[in-house]
Formats: sequence, structure tokens, C-alpha cells
Amino acid sequence: MIEANQLTKRFGILTALDQISFQIQSGSIFGLVGSNGAGKSTFLRTLAGIYQPDGGSVTLDGEAPFENPGVKSRIFFIPDYPYFFPQASLDSMAAFYSRLYPTWSRERYEACCAMFPLDRKMRIGNMSKGMQRQAALICAIAAQPELLLMDEIFDGLDPVMRQLLKRIVGSEVADRGMTVVIASHNLRELEDFCDHVGLFHKGGVLFERELDELKLGINKVQAVFQPLPGPEAFQGLDILKTEVRGSLVSFVARGTKEDILEQINALHPVFAEVLPLTLEEVFISEMEVAGYDIENILN
Repeated sequence: MIEANQLTKRFGILTALDQISFQIQSGSIFGLVGSNGAGKSTFLRTLAGIYQPDGGSVTLDGEAPFENPGVKSRIFFIPDYPYFFPQASLDSMAAFYSRLYPTWSRERYEACCAMFPLDRKMRIGNMSKGMQRQAALICAIAAQPELLLMDEIFDGLDPVMRQLLKRIVGSEVADRGMTVVIASHNLRELEDFCDHVGLFHKGGVLFERELDELKLGINKVQAVFQPLPGPEAFQGLDILKTEVRGSLVSFVARGTKEDILEQINALHPVFAEVLPLTLEEVFISEMEVAGYDIENILN
């Protein structure tokens, strides 16, 4: 289990992580979302043992990763811009990682190379951004870490490669119980990939929840009325956000689908339906309730 307890990280006068506390269960896929500068990458680097906390702690199964080779050998970190040695090829990087990770699997390496269309002898520095991410992922899967950290891994990957990445990583989680923490601005990619999500903002964690729990009890409704009832007609609903365009009323409300439709149908609409919420819509609704300026939270 990963546990952050009052974790703080500063860079001069900037507080990148401000006393954050939350847990990530083993064997889960945890998505970190938030705007640029929210602290997502700093958290990943601190968890990877690259940065030393300035306050509090972050641990993997009770052990801090900073200056701890034993813990670091259980973690593989793919940053936003993966690092490779100058002139290195995929095969030479694989040889390097095979000496660092006691769990390295040549069999997994060969299997991943067969799935990704990369030239193993080609200089990685000459590869595209997306190809470099594929090379990093191949090495990560072959290392068979207990914890895989990925920062904006979807950036530069085409739709086919994104689906392949999710399938491979998902298999590692299911087969080996690997834990994955992934930071991304692409909420749509995280929506069908993660089982838990956490929202970072200005160095803090607004909330972290199971994805199904986050969506449960929040519904988007569209209804057409002729004539349009007054605002008092909707007072029995726990509405988070409302938009009116002519005779069309759109709102997001807490409650079950059945209870909301029952109250709306009592107003005799011409038409009414409940639509599924996207992860982005859930976050926007939650943060507007919390009083945050959405434009400064999500890109």
C-alpha cells in the first residue's frame, strides 16, 4: 500500500505539495488529475524516490523510497519525458535495466517487443515521442515492478497504441497484482482504465475516491417543458448545476435516477431523460460545489 501522510515538498518559495494525505491500495490503477502545476509530477517523483520530502512522508508498504535501493528496485517510473542514455538502443537499455531489477524477465521483454513495432537496434534518441514512450513501457513491463508510475504516458501515442498500453498494463495488474499510479490530463483515457482517481489542485488533494463511487448518485438530466416551470418547482431536487436554453432545462443532480425522474415527471415535461456522466463532468460538478474556479482547475 502507498501512504502519503502530511507530505510536503517545496522548491524555494513554491510549495508543490502541501501536507497531502491519502492512500493508494495495492493492486489498483490510480489516476492523478489536475491542472499544470497542481503537484502531480512532483508527487510521482517523490514516490519514486527522486525527491526527498520536506515534511511528512510517503511510503510503499511502510518504507520510504528516498535513498532506499531496496524500495526503488520495486518501482519503475516513466516520466513525461523518458530518459535514455545517449546513443542507447532499446536492447542496450534492456541490458541496463536487467542489472537493476532482480525481477527482470527476458521472456516478458521479448513478448513486449513482439507487440510494439519498434526497431530494437535503432537509437532511441532518433525515435518519435510516442515511440520513446513505447520503449520505456517495454522496459517497465519487463522489469516486473510492484509499482509502476507513469506521467502523461498517453501523450504522443496513437489510438491503437493507447489501447495496447491499457491492455498490457491491465493484464499486469490482474495477473501479478501490480499497482499503477498514472498522471494525465486526458480524463477520457483514464475513465475506462482507472478504478480510483485523485484530484490535485495547488499542491493539495481535493479528493480521492473509487471511480464507481464517484459517479454513483450523480446524474445529468435533460428535460423539455412547455411552459417552463419556475425555479421553485425544482426545489425538491439536490441540483449541483443548472442550464436553461429556451424550453430545455439541463442539470446535474445528486440522487438516484429513479427518484430524479419521478420528481421531473411530476412536472409533466414534454420530454425527459437521464444521461451518463463522463469523468470530466463529475469532476466539474464536484469542484463547482466546492467553490473552485473550473477554468483554473481543468484544462
